[in-house]
Amino acid sequence: MTTFLLIRHGETADLGKALSGRRPGVSLNAAGRRQAEQLAARLAGEGITAIYSGPLQRVRETAAALAERLGLEVRTAPELDEIDLGEWSGQSFESLAGRDDWRLFNTVRSCTRAPGGELMLEVQARAVAFLQRLRGEHPSDAVALLTHSDVIKAVLAYYLGVPLDLVQRLEISPASVSVLALEEWGPRVLCVNSVEP
Repeated sequence: MTTFLLIRHGETADLGKALSGRRPGVSLNAAGRRQAEQLAARLAGEGITAIYSGPLQRVRETAAALAERLGLEVRTAPELDEIDLGEWSGQSFESLAGRDDWRLFNTVRSCTRAPGGELMLEVQARAVAFLQRLRGEHPSDAVALLTHSDVIKAVLAYYLGVPLDLVQRLEISPASVSVLALEEWGPRVLCVNSVEP
């Protein structure tokens, strides 16, 4: 059995205000750095043997705190990158609120592409394929995957059998942990959005 700890990066200054997307240079704020340190302390006894991180700065910073605590190397995985939000990257939620395409994206997520960006279905395909590959490489390990909210939602939706159009019903908070076990006979989602100290 492979156990995956799906971890969202810590808080940034954009949280609740704007879509960071894949913009470079978006780092953890002071609260996010505290969250990363608390997360590392919390997961110190979980038997994690490998850490994979998406390539963006805020995720790498969160992963670095965990890696330092555990004495492990962080491996960068493009499969864990944020959904490509194309033209929406960096825009405020307020500026997007009146757009029909934004409303559609949030209600029919499975087949609505961000302008110049990526389908949630494409995010799901790359992330799930990556987990399936890692399962073969880490057949009995606990593996930490540090990434973004939409990536975690896409993975959980796949293994829970939930349509992508309903992923907005899942809450994935900054520095939260969701746990997925892939066993010989199938998957088990052990927890979602745990932020317990």
